[in-house]
Amino acid sequence: MPTDSQRLAHAVARLHRRLRQERQSTLTPTQLSVLGVVAQIGPATPGSIAAVERVRPPSITRVLNHLVECGYVTRAPHPDDGRQILIELSAEGDRILSDERERRDAWLEERLAGLDDSQQRLLREVTPVLMALAEAE
Repeated sequence: MPTDSQRLAHAVARLHRRLRQERQSTLTPTQLSVLGVVAQIGPATPGSIAAVERVRPPSITRVLNHLVECGYVTRAPHPDDGRQILIELSAEGDRILSDERERRDAWLEERLAGLDDSQQRLLREVTPVLMALAEAE
């Protein structure tokens, strides 16, 4: 019999997989995630972005290089540290990210509307708990 943690992990993985299926971008999930981080934290160093994504800097460099080539992010010199660069979301990157989020959110809104009031309330209550688990060290 599955444990609570196994059932939760399975449910979260299935929902994540289903949300990914709503994507229509040519970007990988990792590239979209990095784009989302840049949008969330604003201009940042590659090291800062890697820390948020919990990956090593060389991995983030490859992703950022691709996003720069596509025109979704820009590089600029760091104003205080000449050895660093800042990565910033471009207008095109913002558009791509917004389109993907709108598509995902529309799909999810439609599914949530099919739930009864108590199920919707339960999801609103559990969302902060899920976020805390996702952000735990």
